[in-house]
Amino acid sequence: MDKIKREFPILRKCTYLNTAVFGPLYDALIDWRQEHDLDALLHGSDMWDQTLKTLSDTREKIGHFFNCNAENVSLVYNFSLGMNLLLEGLQSKKNVLLLENDYPSVNWPFESRKFKCTTLGLTTDLEERVEEAVKKNNIDVFAFSIVQWLDGFLIDLEFIKRLKRANPDLLIIADGTQFCGAMSFDFKTSGIDVLGVSGYKWLLSGYGNGFMLFADNLENELKVPATGFNAANGNFGNKETMALAKKMEPGHLSSLNFGSLKFSLDFLDSIGLDRINQQNLNLSKKVKESLGSMGLLQEHVVARDFHSTIFNIKGDEKLFNTLLNNDIMCSMRGEGIRISFHFYNGIDDLEHLMKVLKTKS
Repeated sequence: MDKIKREFPILRKCTYLNTAVFGPLYDALIDWRQEHDLDALLHGSDMWDQTLKTLSDTREKIGHFFNCNAENVSLVYNFSLGMNLLLEGLQSKKNVLLLENDYPSVNWPFESRKFKCTTLGLTTDLEERVEEAVKKNNIDVFAFSIVQWLDGFLIDLEFIKRLKRANPDLLIIADGTQFCGAMSFDFKTSGIDVLGVSGYKWLLSGYGNGFMLFADNLENELKVPATGFNAANGNFGNKETMALAKKMEPGHLSSLNFGSLKFSLDFLDSIGLDRINQQNLNLSKKVKESLGSMGLLQEHVVARDFHSTIFNIKGDEKLFNTLLNNDIMCSMRGEGIRISFHFYNGIDDLEHLMKVLKTKS
């Protein structure tokens, strides 16, 4: 792990607890990006065939990494863009269930299109209340972030499987931006119909790349009107026969951006996703115990058996500045201070955080 940590220059200058804002870049990725741009400089349009291969390889890699058929993978520049394209293909008469204070790019696209929205606040028994709301309000669509951006609340994915089995016509749309790359995930068995992800956080891929995964047989449910020559693979004959996933790619895509995503998925694979998953589960447990013992976490977080590696601790701007002054990189979010751990963080990072917090308590 020490060798891996040396790949990240930012880790040498601070205690980096801010992956929920931006996953730091690392030396090997920068080397690849520089080589890519040098090839573009020297070869110009001759790179086109290599660009097409890079994009195809990226779809294949995403499909393998998250267990989704490559033909059901869309490359999008970020989750927000993909979500808005997607909802243009969904009838606004649908009844939608959302979570209160979820990431704005999950909730706002539904609200701006005048869907009939029901919103649930986060509580310890959220899953039970979701199940009740689906039945009571005749919900057609449940849209949510797997991990909540403000406090790291992690929805029970086993519950999502059960919910889908009990309500096969329920369209389940999830944002995995604060989840994918931090913990293991199998899309085909998840019960989720559409998963959207931006790659610049836990997938460590920099800005401008993301993806959407689609379950089979959503063509009738999601009649996305987006179109373009790239969606037709540059073939006039494909104008009327584009698959749903391709409609989300109407224009040309950047081999630098999406090649970076593939490179980082390969990088995470080389470390081992099981190893990353276990490291983050261990970190989550230890951080929760440490912060909970100081009374710094919300009750709906403390009372649950599982959590992500994102936490929101009780504190004001004065405490926030104290953390920054002690070289702890974090963020003000909601009513507190958000910290986030990834596999390259160790117990030493937690100990440093706790030392500063105890000094100020």
